[in-house]
Amino acid sequence: MAPFIPQGLINPELSLFFALILGLGFGYILEQAGFSSSRKLAGLFYGYDFVVLRVFFTAGVTAMTGLVFFSYLGWVDMNLVYVNPTFLWSAIVGGGIMGGGFIMGGFCPGTSLVGAVIGKLDAMVFIVGMFLGIFIFGHFYNAFEPLYTGSFLGNPFIYETLGMSKGWFALLLALMALFAFAVTQLIEDKVNKTQPSDMTKRPSYVVPAFLLAVSLLLFLFLPGERSSSYRETGPGALLQEWQSGSHLADPQKVAYDIINGNDQVLYIDLRAQEQYQRFSLPGAVRISPEEVLGPQWRRFFRNDPRQKVLYGDGTSLPARTWTALRRQGHQNVFVLDGGLNGMFDLLFMEREDQQPHGDNGYMNAFSERFIREARQFFLEGGAVKAAESRPVPVRTMIEITAPDIAGGC
Repeated sequence: MAPFIPQGLINPELSLFFALILGLGFGYILEQAGFSSSRKLAGLFYGYDFVVLRVFFTAGVTAMTGLVFFSYLGWVDMNLVYVNPTFLWSAIVGGGIMGGGFIMGGFCPGTSLVGAVIGKLDAMVFIVGMFLGIFIFGHFYNAFEPLYTGSFLGNPFIYETLGMSKGWFALLLALMALFAFAVTQLIEDKVNKTQPSDMTKRPSYVVPAFLLAVSLLLFLFLPGERSSSYRETGPGALLQEWQSGSHLADPQKVAYDIINGNDQVLYIDLRAQEQYQRFSLPGAVRISPEEVLGPQWRRFFRNDPRQKVLYGDGTSLPARTWTALRRQGHQNVFVLDGGLNGMFDLLFMEREDQQPHGDNGYMNAFSERFIREARQFFLEGGAVKAAESRPVPVRTMIEITAPDIAGGC
């Protein structure tokens, strides 16, 4: 549910409501799958019931397949999906403790809640143990912290670690799940001595398995990037923006914002790294034109509310980058009109044809005065001189001594 909230598909004010509905649905599915029975859950380790493996594999493959295609279609932004960081030793130790408890009692933290809801006493005992473990961990956290935060590996994906593409990993995982289903069914039938007549009564999963494998196989032949998304700006709207010039940022307005320190505007330098290091607008960040559509910047352009002004030496490169960003649906993106060359011409080239005249005399005079101040700002670091301090009156201390007067009246 989480990726749909930032994209506006779900009202954030109703997030708790949807969380409640999803939680109830998840608990119902676990209970119907038999996860409220410790005997059924522990059967995985004794070979007589593999329902846990089937349910977990089914849930994982279904979620993976949905995310793969929804991400490709643009319905889910994977950059908004939180991936738990990997701490190697705490994961190994925690997995061992949880696995040992699972074997002995048949419950994990989630399934113990499912069992407790329907009145299972052993599940309630597990919940008490869970809270006792939370208390011990919290109380002695300083002692556990080196283990808990040790061997940090970041947020790796398995397919990246294995050096394969996301599509190939999804296909291989689905095939591995189907193979595991078949093998565990054979083991379960052998341990339980299932009669052949009972085997024939089972529903066939050949068709769903075939459709799953074919759909993931087709994903491998899809283009690397989707050609359209519901977020994209249509060609008609894009052409209208271009013709109206509403995408252009006026150089005088840019200079004014820089002088006054407007923090609601961000300047993006699309030039080469050498040019950026030699000179850039104050506070500008450099993004390569090849990277603006990449996943590392997609979330930035989508969620940062500031106006983003693209600039280069001229207008050609920023205009192409603006078109790509607006086509992808990003808002508040503009192009510096004329680029840096046009802005410098405005500030530093002497113009004799813009003398005050006619009805626009006052506006031209104001514009010329501002350009002179902006020129001074970029050359000397300040457009307006600091106001002089108010004069302080000079106070001269005169020591007065009493006169030596003899006598009196």
